[in-house]
Amino acid sequence: MTSRSNAVRKLLENPAKSTVFPIQTDLFRCQNKNNIKRLNPLKGYKFIDLFAGIGGIRTPFDELGAECVFSSEWDKYSQITYQANYGEMPHGDITKIAEEEIPAFDILLAGFPCQPFSHAGLKKGLEDARGTLFFEICRIVQRHKPKVLFLENVKGFKSHDKGNTFRLVKEMLNGLGYTVYTQILNARDFGVPQNRERIYIVSFREKIAFDFPAPLNIGTKVGSILEKGVDEKYTLSDRLWQGHQRRKLEHIEKGNGFGYSLFDKDSTYTSTISARDYKDGSEILIKQNNKNPRKITPREAARLQGFSDSFIIPVSDVQAYKQFGNSVSVPVIRAIAEEISDALSRDG
Repeated sequence: MTSRSNAVRKLLENPAKSTVFPIQTDLFRCQNKNNIKRLNPLKGYKFIDLFAGIGGIRTPFDELGAECVFSSEWDKYSQITYQANYGEMPHGDITKIAEEEIPAFDILLAGFPCQPFSHAGLKKGLEDARGTLFFEICRIVQRHKPKVLFLENVKGFKSHDKGNTFRLVKEMLNGLGYTVYTQILNARDFGVPQNRERIYIVSFREKIAFDFPAPLNIGTKVGSILEKGVDEKYTLSDRLWQGHQRRKLEHIEKGNGFGYSLFDKDSTYTSTISARDYKDGSEILIKQNNKNPRKITPREAARLQGFSDSFIIPVSDVQAYKQFGNSVSVPVIRAIAEEISDALSRDG
């Protein structure tokens, strides 16, 4: 039995241990419809998880019954976290893996990095993407021709390189035979107390009607993700706190921002947790009575991204902050995955 299976078993035996984001069971409840979904609606579908990070995009597809047949992530610390939670070690650098080595699959998942293309026009098809990590997606898609592509990126991807990057990505997906749907969604609209906007790209090989999920209109409070009895090591020292305040004033005088924000338990949401948080873990600060503010803990960072408390954090705080900052908001992915499932069931 894998470590994740053990964690799931223990949680189900004592569900009170996960009161903030309870783990999903096989009886999957659609978040944005008032009905119970059939068991494992994506059973029989196979997917691959590229640029996998710690598996945030994978999680809802697992819940829906799809089977992961291949994963790839180059960062060794993210690989450790991925293996601890999913019972498999992701393959390494995708640029070194031939497309024919990847098993057949139906759904491609990828939170791919944003990179500029070398040309401002689509003249040579895949040649325009060569040298970018998006090319790796294209060559795999060209070989396997999956039914669905699910891609995630930062909000700024749409305007990156004056819009050329997004335009070329869309045109290349069209050229590979896919109907493309895109939407920017915010995590705070899906029950997570974090202001986090990301662009999502869902593409179907068949001409399938698809709608992105509507906001769930669930009220959020930062207090819902806060731990009790937090270790004093997360409280900022006088020197660090004074330095933060001094630098913020200096930046305000210069007309630009400085990377920290203060929140309390009654705040409706935090600012966006980012990978930069790993430098000192203090971009998102929590107010405390009669003492300096504190950093969020790694578990709180996980909760801000919608990971359940059963999610194993086997790495250092430094790596954990980086991993959760680089990850996705799981409830947003879950809502989109539900819509993908519905679209496929309507088509089939």
